[in-house]
Amino acid sequence: MKFILFVEGETERKALPVFLQKWLEAGLSMRVGIDAVKFNGWQELVKGSPKKALMHLNGPKKGDIIAVIALLDLYGPTFYPNDKKTAKARYDWAKEDIEKEVGHQKFRQFFAVHKTEAWLLSEPNLFPAEVKKALSAKIQHPEQVNFDEPPAKLLQRLYKEKTKRIYKKTIHGSELFNQLDVGLACGKCP
Repeated sequence: MKFILFVEGETERKALPVFLQKWLEAGLSMRVGIDAVKFNGWQELVKGSPKKALMHLNGPKKGDIIAVIALLDLYGPTFYPNDKKTAKARYDWAKEDIEKEVGHQKFRQFFAVHKTEAWLLSEPNLFPAEVKKALSAKIQHPEQVNFDEPPAKLLQRLYKEKTKRIYKKTIHGSELFNQLDVGLACGKCP
């Protein structure tokens, strides 16, 4: 039995199955797999989800699939109606819209509020000392930061300012996710 996880980039494809596997194993009595399917950005994921989800859910291995789950970053996509300004309004609208487009009971759309870096901010000890020291009190609730400087942008700025290096999502993100405490991330980023 397995989940099919749709993700919008390489970092998510590499890091999230292992991270989510740790979370699943803590709450399930049986082993469940996660197969990540990478799309090239949010536009391709939104456009391709209906066809690819139904391909998996109605295909020859449909009996092995628990569900298809699509994960998008809430920050970044531009398909929201103009009146959807808050994270909650965007989440609610987009979740309903994409799930309706796919139209299958075993498909669920989820969002990482402000990209998956918000999950990383839930555990400041993961970062180099200079970056950790510079992180503000607002990271106590990483999903509640505004859209002006979401976690990915904050990390990019702090790495450059404090370490004189560039935050490389595909390298640093994967390494940090391997160390991230699942329970802590879930608690701070529901």
